[in-house]
Amino acid sequence: MKIYPYKRLNRPVTLRVTSVSLKLPDGTRDQLETTAYSTQQQAVALGIAGHADWVSATVGLSATLPPGANAPDAPWSDLRVLAVLTDGETNVRTSAALTLDAEDGRDWSGTLEVFRDDHMGRPSLAVYAVGTVDGVRGRSIAETDRSWVIDTVSDEPVRGLQLEVQKASFRRSAREWLQAYADAPWIVDTSARVPSVFVNTDVEGVIDLLDSNGSGLESKVRDLLVAQMATDVWTAVFHGAIGDLEVEPGGAPVFPTDWQGEVLREMLPDVIPGVHVEEALRQVHRRRTGDSGWVELQTRIHYAAVRRADATKALALVIRSLEQMNRESET
Repeated sequence: MKIYPYKRLNRPVTLRVTSVSLKLPDGTRDQLETTAYSTQQQAVALGIAGHADWVSATVGLSATLPPGANAPDAPWSDLRVLAVLTDGETNVRTSAALTLDAEDGRDWSGTLEVFRDDHMGRPSLAVYAVGTVDGVRGRSIAETDRSWVIDTVSDEPVRGLQLEVQKASFRRSAREWLQAYADAPWIVDTSARVPSVFVNTDVEGVIDLLDSNGSGLESKVRDLLVAQMATDVWTAVFHGAIGDLEVEPGGAPVFPTDWQGEVLREMLPDVIPGVHVEEALRQVHRRRTGDSGWVELQTRIHYAAVRRADATKALALVIRSLEQMNRESET
């Protein structure tokens, strides 16, 4: 814990990536899909489009400062918000100033340019709110508590494990609520502070498959199983988040500040495409609490979950392996 000799905000800055595009050698740009970045993982994968020769990437950013940042009696002035990209391997440090979206608001947005030649792997991205305090300029008022990872090579936006998996015998578990699902291979629990997947060790072969390090068809089937689990996870956490919204006096829903808010910001662009996430949240909330539209939205929710789980890719690899096995058996 750091101790500062001046007053600061006591909560961190929330950072979101809102868009990513690549500049190619011929000067054209490739606008990447939302699957190129993950708010839950806080990671960006610049290799997802398969361009081996991209020149630079423009990353769209949105940052929300904690309450009190622009209070009239705040002990700081000249408030600025900076996005800083740091690469420990190449010692390159790039910064970009963000712009206040609305007067008296707490949301700031802008872009950061990532040059391919400046980075070798996974630089980190953080946001700092700075101001003049006690006559000293450039003092940090607040910052993100967890940096984003900008992976210049990977085709998958992950920073670690994609799923938090816990193994348990559902029939004999000390968690009595699991016993009601004794015939299920896995269950998603969204009631905890961090959502978890419980895998049923009573189902023969599931744990062995998940823990296997084999290659060939076995590995493809394992990846397909994980993709199915991930689809269930994304679907469950979306419903958990959308069903537990706080509502302002006027009836407008409020984005949660924990993992639920990050999940909603991640999936809403695919659930209600073409609108800002704030409007998408209002539309989904109206459909869930209104008389119509919620059932029809389930297809979009499932689609968003499938995309986040990369289930199509996993299925394609299994089919390809089966076709190869059939060809080899025929010769």
